[in-house]
Order: sequence, then C-alpha cells, then structure tokens
Amino acid sequence: MWNWFMQNGIWILSVASFILSLVLISRDFLRKKLLGRKSQKDSHRLEKILPVVFWLTCTLLLLIIASAIGAILMSEEGASAHITSENIQLWLLEHGMPILLIIVLSFLIYRIIALAIPRLVEKYLQMRAVGRHSKLWYQNRSQTLGTVLTTTLGGLIGIIAIFMLLGEFNINIAPLLAGAGVAGVAIGLGAQSLIKDFLSGMFIFLEDHFNKGDVVEIAGRVGTVEEINLRRTVLRDLDGIVYSIPNGEITISSNYTRDWARVKLDVPVAYGEDLDRVFEVLNKVGKELAEDKAFASKIKTPPQVLRVQHFNVSSIDIRMLGDVKPNEQWAVTGELRRRVKKAFDSENIEIPFPHIKLYLGDKDKTPNAIISCASCQAQSLTGNRFCGSCGKELSKNQVE
Repeated sequence: MWNWFMQNGIWILSVASFILSLVLISRDFLRKKLLGRKSQKDSHRLEKILPVVFWLTCTLLLLIIASAIGAILMSEEGASAHITSENIQLWLLEHGMPILLIIVLSFLIYRIIALAIPRLVEKYLQMRAVGRHSKLWYQNRSQTLGTVLTTTLGGLIGIIAIFMLLGEFNINIAPLLAGAGVAGVAIGLGAQSLIKDFLSGMFIFLEDHFNKGDVVEIAGRVGTVEEINLRRTVLRDLDGIVYSIPNGEITISSNYTRDWARVKLDVPVAYGEDLDRVFEVLNKVGKELAEDKAFASKIKTPPQVLRVQHFNVSSIDIRMLGDVKPNEQWAVTGELRRRVKKAFDSENIEIPFPHIKLYLGDKDKTPNAIISCASCQAQSLTGNRFCGSCGKELSKNQVE
C-alpha cells in the first residue's frame, strides 16, 4: 500500500486537494440544499450531524494529503522527479481525460434519468390502468415510483462510477469486491431485520399497497404518507406527530384514499318520530349537498339513507352512505352533519340526548333548615335520615 502511495503520491495529493477545496467552497450550498428538502424535525437533526460530517471529511482529506506529501518526499526520486510536464501530460492523457469523462457522463446520465423516469412512469401507469383509478392515485403513484427508481438508479450509477475511477487510479478492485461480498454476508447475518425491511418495502412497491400522499393505517398508526422508501414509511397524523415505521413491521395496511372513499354517517332520532318523514328529510339534505357548487366536484354519489341501523336505548340510528373522491370523505361528512342538524331543527325532528333529573327534596318543607343530632349534637339538613357525623338515625320528628 505504501509503495502504491509513493508511486502515485502526486496524483493522490492533487485529487485530495481538489476535493478538499470543493468541500470548503460548496459547504454552505450543500447545507442549504440538504436542509431545504427535509422536515423541521429532520432539519434540526441534520443541523447537529452536518458539522461533524464536515470536519470528519476535512480531517480525512488532510490526513491523505499529509500521507501523499510524505510519500513524495520519501521516494527515491523526490518531489522533482514526480512533478514534470511529461508526467502531467502523460497522466492527463491516460487517466485524467477518462476520469473527467466518467464524472461528466455519470452526472449527465443521472440527470437524464431524473428527468425521464417520472414521465415514463406516469405514461406507463396511464396506459396500464386507464380508467381504473382516480387522478389522485396516478399523481401519488407516479411520484412514489419515480422517486424510488431515480434514487435506486442514481445509487447504482454512483457505485459503478466509483469502481471505474478506482481502476483509473490503478487500484485493484477485485479484493474490494471480494471484501464487499464477505462484508455483505456478515451484515446479512447480523442485520436480518434490516433485510426484512427492504424485502417488505419491495413488496409494498410491487403490490401497490399505498403511495406518497395517501392516508393509511399501518402498525396501529393513522396518518398521511409523507415519505416512503425500501426501508421505512413516514406518516404524519392530524396532531402533526411524525411516525417513522420500518417496513418490516407492516403486516396489515389500510388505505383510506384509494380510488374513491365513502361517507358513512349514523343519525340518531327519537322513537316517537315518523321514520318515513325522517328518511325524506335526510335524502333531501344529501341531494342538496351533492348539488352545492362547493361540494359537487367532491361527491360521486349523493349521501342517501341506507337502512335503519340500530335500536338503541333512547334512539333509532339511521345510516346514510355516499361515495366521494379520495381524501374528501372527512370534509363531506362534516358538512353533512351540519346540514342534518339544521334540517332537523327546522323540521322539529328530535335528536335524543341524555337527560339528568335532579331531586331537590319536598317542596313543602323549609329548604336548608338545620337540625341537630340528639347523640353528638352535629348539625344536619332537614330531610336527612342519618347524621352526617356519627351516622346514627335522626329522630322522626326532626326528619319531618
């Protein structure tokens, strides 16, 4: 290894110096770029991690530069034999141009993939499932698959480019590949849960369980899918809490926004109401809601009475059902409740609610009269049968 360092010291020094300069120059740009794409919680975490990564990278590059300088000075030829115009021209022709070509082509291929993949995925989904899904499904599915495929292919391009660059620096990659294979086996044995997460993530994508932007219930949590990859799924619930769920823990997934959704509302009415009249009022409310300009575009079929659902202790539950566009069931249900209450008030239809009856004692008795217990002389209110202090029964004359 040291002999290789001595033979290629000048080139290692040049490349390490260039990378260090690039890191120092682009530090603020990379920081803003990374923090701008993350949520507030992730940004706070990155604020702590990025300085550590930056200084570790700079320290590693400085160690490489110092080692390269030491290798140059300790070589038999010395620094003057390495830095010659002939060597520089020869290296640029044999290695410099291929290295530059590898970097430029890798970047261009990645940019082309990043632009083309989302469009190709969207066209493929429209051709494959035309008329079978909602517009929201196409948007979410295209965004999810496009992001995953772009990230995966970008990673593969980066790995291939790194191995090609190592070859240009006369580094034998065969031992590296063998070492990577052994390390892969060791990691596979020690990180079975991680492999399970990746396999589960693959099946989630292939079987199209849910996509970014869907409202789902997974692992006992309900929320909107903010991020999904092969390892984990990130949800945010109505309270703003973010859940990061490993895909291996997802055994059952419930998607609330696939293609269409349903409004389901149970309306309680009193036993004394005419059910035929109640049905008529509810169906009229559902029809008027579907004809409202603010909600007509959200509703596929007007909410209508389905049946008498339950006989409760103090009410009869009437179930209403209607189909709406994905992610609109909550807004439509809330508006339907409001209109049902207003319609029942105007039609004098009773919605039962619990009643509490208070007994204030005999109205003919003097309120709040004080009596004394014959045993302990403690005072009690008129109407009490027993003393509140000693517990003995008060005399009948005192109670009356």
